[in-house]
Amino acid sequence: MKLIVGLGNPGRKYRETKHNVGFICLDAYATKHKLAFTYSKKLQADIVKTQEALLLKPQTYMNLSGIAVRAAMDYYDIDVDDVLIIYDDIDLPLAKLRLRYQGSDGGHKGMRSVLSSILEGDLKRVRIGIGKHPDVEAKHQVLARFHKSEIPHIKEAVNATVTLIEEFIQGESFTQLMNIYNASQTD
Repeated sequence: MKLIVGLGNPGRKYRETKHNVGFICLDAYATKHKLAFTYSKKLQADIVKTQEALLLKPQTYMNLSGIAVRAAMDYYDIDVDDVLIIYDDIDLPLAKLRLRYQGSDGGHKGMRSVLSSILEGDLKRVRIGIGKHPDVEAKHQVLARFHKSEIPHIKEAVNATVTLIEEFIQGESFTQLMNIYNASQTD
């Protein structure tokens, strides 16, 4: 079973913020496949479970996302090789996708929590650029909503991520996905 995790913050206040692009991608996947999330108290997350995959939106707030990820891995006996984390990256240009299977948290506190909870192996990740505005403090920028001029670009990135999720669930090698998606995103 694959575990697909979208990072974000729970609640209406954060619903369409840039920091919630991981949630937005999983919601788009669920909508396309006519799936509905339900809350799992034991995992502290909104989940969708199919035969092939578990979609997980931690409800622990971003900085404690690792709690829900670890709980899901333990409960469903999911190996770290079958985990994919999707989250925002302020250091990437708007809507740019960057796939990696190793590395640091890059200053992302949600990813830091996940990495500290996993404690093993490399972790596949999809970072989605939300862009950086030089005059806005990072914490304010990630909690802002997308400007209407940014929405078509971020929708394109979300749609590409939905396709990527489908390919990952179907067993496409992550190295191949990196070759495809990173090459199509060159500057």
